[in-house]
Amino acid sequence: MKKQYKTNDSQNFAAEAPTHFYDGNLAVPLVEMTSIQKMRIVRGGITKTYLTKLKKETSLDYDALAQALSVTRATLINKKGDQKFSDHVSERIIAVAEIYSFGYEVFEDKARFNQWMFSPNQALSGAVPFDLMDNQFGREEIRNLIGRIAYGVYS
Repeated sequence: MKKQYKTNDSQNFAAEAPTHFYDGNLAVPLVEMTSIQKMRIVRGGITKTYLTKLKKETSLDYDALAQALSVTRATLINKKGDQKFSDHVSERIIAVAEIYSFGYEVFEDKARFNQWMFSPNQALSGAVPFDLMDNQFGREEIRNLIGRIAYGVYS
């Protein structure tokens, strides 16, 4: 007779590094997680507590986060503690956190990556990478650019 074990589908973020989530006992960077793992996180909902930690980690203010997430500043501020954002907003928060996770890994220096995100980039026709974060296609372009930097391709 097989014994049923309870599975814990919720994954908690690492408080000391909000661009990482726990998978078992190991804190895994978002960029290294599978799509299924990220979907579970989104479906579980992202809390205001997580957003606050991410805000501090990325040195972004509520205005910048609202711009990147395509929501109003009030949407971000009005939640309290463990209140969760909608799936739609949660997915965008994870997408932004994943970009920062990848950037921190590639640049190996948070301050340098944060500076890069707000500097005009020739590979983006002079656009500032952060200004492209407000939609899926812009985030995809930033991720591709960071990937090229990781492989030493002029970007």
